[in-house]
Amino acid sequence: MTRSLLGALPSRKGAFLPEDDTVQETTRPRPGDRIMAAVNRDPRTAPHGTRNDALLAVVLAVAAVCGALFTDEARRPDALGWTLLLAAHVPIVWRRRRPLLVLAALVAVIVPYHALDFNHLAPTPAAYVALYTVAVTGRPLRTVLTGVTVLGLSTSVMLTVSTHQAVELLRISGWIIAVLFCGIDVRYYRQYVASIVERAVRAERTREEEARRRVAEERLRIARDLHDLLAHSITLIGVQTSVAAHVLAADPERLDREAVAKSLDDIAETCRTARGELRTTLEVLREHGLPDTRGPLPGLDGLPDLVAAARLSGARVEQDLRIRADPPPAVGAAAYRIVQEALTNAVRHAGPEPAVRLRLYDEPGALRVSVTDDGTGPTPGNTPGFGLVGMRERARSVGGTLDAGPRPDGGFEVTAALPLTMGEGTV
Repeated sequence: MTRSLLGALPSRKGAFLPEDDTVQETTRPRPGDRIMAAVNRDPRTAPHGTRNDALLAVVLAVAAVCGALFTDEARRPDALGWTLLLAAHVPIVWRRRRPLLVLAALVAVIVPYHALDFNHLAPTPAAYVALYTVAVTGRPLRTVLTGVTVLGLSTSVMLTVSTHQAVELLRISGWIIAVLFCGIDVRYYRQYVASIVERAVRAERTREEEARRRVAEERLRIARDLHDLLAHSITLIGVQTSVAAHVLAADPERLDREAVAKSLDDIAETCRTARGELRTTLEVLREHGLPDTRGPLPGLDGLPDLVAAARLSGARVEQDLRIRADPPPAVGAAAYRIVQEALTNAVRHAGPEPAVRLRLYDEPGALRVSVTDDGTGPTPGNTPGFGLVGMRERARSVGGTLDAGPRPDGGFEVTAALPLTMGEGTV
């Protein structure tokens, strides 16, 4: 049954791929699958509907003629009867387009046929087809009202012919009720199949959107990592290179070889650290495993290295770290990147030998980060970079907040509040 139901679902590029890749699209469906597809399909949207209904009308007309011929002489139709009997099958051709009008036209032709007391079984199949079409395409209330109207009208006509025939019609009225309820049941079944198809398509669309969202988030994360890494490393290398150049140019005859060597060693160490972090970040792009593989995340244990690098660049960093419990890895990584970018901005924009204060402490439910300096801040009028934007995105990615701006008494301040419990939807 499940195979037949899936075989009846509408084809869609990329949907319901077969489990076996060797199955080709040219495989012909089995007869059972084709029958279930015809049952599941809405008759109003079926291909070649008018042609199929014309063939059905011909078959019903032939059956009706055979039924009227093989009957007693008294009930055999005359010329008028044959005309009415054949005319009753003509509306069947358009039963899918106008079910109620077809039923009304058929009743209008059959009523005088029955009133003339011809063979009463001959037009019955056509009437059942019209009733079924009304039931399978209309609402249940309309179907019930239509069935009551047809049954009442038929009984009234039979009473004009013979009371015995009217009682016989009421006795076999169960067939009419069965046809109507069969149509209603098929209608509900088709609605059920349509809901399955809709849910499947919606689920596929949701999976595609989720995949695109994950790709966009991963690209943004890699862009932030590269920005933080390169901005921090290049800034430190620039400052250390300036120190070496200053030592070389200050007094060439009394060259401080130890200071120059220390600056060059600091540059080499910064390059090695940056190369390692860059390799870790770019390995995500070469990963063939799970799509959410991110490699090791930086954490709060790397803050002393950031402080040491900032001090080597000339900043006078005062740190106050009071953290009682380890935060979640994503929160620790966000705090690390925020501190890294804040120290980089202080070294770059706060002037020579800025005084920087770094504070990290936890409170009930949140990790507080504060980085302040006494420098001049970014130069007004310059094109803003992505540092502040990246820090805010870092904070939002774990459900936190970040504020950054000039201090009233001079300098620049970055403060962030990061939750210690990761909620749903955080990265």
